[in-house]
Amino acid sequence: MLALRAADASLELAPELGGSILGWMLGRVRLLRHASRSAVVRGTVRETAGFPLVPYSNRIAHGHFRFAGTDYQLALNFGNSVHSIHGVGWQRTWLVSNATRDAATLTLHHAPDAGWPFAFSAEQRFHLTASTLHIALAVTNRHATPAPAGLGLHPYFPCGSALLTGAKAPLSRDDVTLRFHADAVWRNGLDHLPSERVGVPPEWDHSAGRMVGDAALDNCFEGWDGTAALTWSDRRMTIEATDSFRHLVVYTPPDQDFFCVEPVSHMNDAINRGGIRLLDPDATLRGDISFRLG
Repeated sequence: MLALRAADASLELAPELGGSILGWMLGRVRLLRHASRSAVVRGTVRETAGFPLVPYSNRIAHGHFRFAGTDYQLALNFGNSVHSIHGVGWQRTWLVSNATRDAATLTLHHAPDAGWPFAFSAEQRFHLTASTLHIALAVTNRHATPAPAGLGLHPYFPCGSALLTGAKAPLSRDDVTLRFHADAVWRNGLDHLPSERVGVPPEWDHSAGRMVGDAALDNCFEGWDGTAALTWSDRRMTIEATDSFRHLVVYTPPDQDFFCVEPVSHMNDAINRGGIRLLDPDATLRGDISFRLG
């Protein structure tokens, strides 16, 4: 585990646990969901505060795709799901290549295996200030030929009883508002894969702000402008992402004490539908994401 500090802000990282974030706090206030001790002991990455999505985001249908005339079948990596999901970075050990009091760089070197057939290297650079968490992500094709690659980040934001350590009364999901603009959204079929691209319907339109509890979403929005705002009863956070991230996956499961707002580089199942990046050997896809209070 690696701990960063800046004034009253603290960030805990777990390079050995998928390069994940265990928690980001300002004093006793949880700015991201905080991983429990049992989640760390069990190595349950999906119960952390967030993790990188590399070399693809979300689902690949049945773990299968065809690229450059060859069919590939990936190992399924998500329990009993029939799809592979979130890439391989979240299930690998990352190395700490640099660390100071308020910054750290984590790296991953991947050789072709059943999880992903192309060699790549990836990097996460974290910089913490008193009011901002900045994360720079990069993936570089280390294969001898061009290869597909994508990037994303999967942060978990607290709501309800997870919001504040020692809270006197639990807060509900209706105490959190999400605002962002996108041009379109993908509806999903019963198989959890994109089925139809539509204009954002009124009940999913967050351009003027909408309470997180209004709709149960697990959908990819397209044409995101790179900015989103979260407002709790006692604070506000702005998410800003560079041009590599123009898709936004929003996950608001009912009856949970978290929700997710995920900047990503491509739509779900993009490798089978077009839209995932193609990197030449030694070419890099990179992007920056900032989470700023106030």
